[in-house]
Amino acid sequence: MRLDHLSYAAGPDGLAATAQRIGGLLGADFVDGGVHPRFGTRNMILPMAADTYLEIVEVLDHPASDKAPFGQAVRARSALGGGWLGWVVAVDDIAVVEQRLGRQSVAGNRHRPDRTELLWRQIGVNGLIGDPQLPFFVQWQSPPELHPSAGADGRWSLACLEIAGDPRRVSEWLGETVEAPLEDVKVDWVAPHGTPGIIAAQVQTPQGLVRL
Repeated sequence: MRLDHLSYAAGPDGLAATAQRIGGLLGADFVDGGVHPRFGTRNMILPMAADTYLEIVEVLDHPASDKAPFGQAVRARSALGGGWLGWVVAVDDIAVVEQRLGRQSVAGNRHRPDRTELLWRQIGVNGLIGDPQLPFFVQWQSPPELHPSAGADGRWSLACLEIAGDPRRVSEWLGETVEAPLEDVKVDWVAPHGTPGIIAAQVQTPQGLVRL
């Protein structure tokens, strides 16, 4: 189990403008990630060190976005003005998570602009919707060289996550201590009695530390 990526919902100015604004703060360009046809969303990504990446995502005017939990989550966050949607951990065997949560994972896919299709399975988005401090889980089915972090410039890396919530609750959700998927990332747990979820992420860049 490891930290895979962070998801940020586009604001009212749309996906491209949100990516340009955040990319400007980081001194890096996001690239077009393509469409998630099963979820009714699309994204732009920034590959980073340690097999992680940042994703900015927006909902499409598509029936899938009303049915799929991920599309619903993105729509709801964007309706609030956009911002951090959640964090995602990658696992080697999602069947273990299915057994623990008592439900089945769903297939995910994304068509990149070069027509390459990425495949994975995911579970736990409803948990994120109900309690935004909780991550959801993915198991990649595409080969490692197609992972969205491939080709990252190692000068950009996630340095710290600020999460409003309770690490004990997150550990229960993960089925192991919360430090396990976050061993290379500092986590500041803040406002345990406030609205849960990601408050900010600190990214190390060639120009220094940037807090988003």
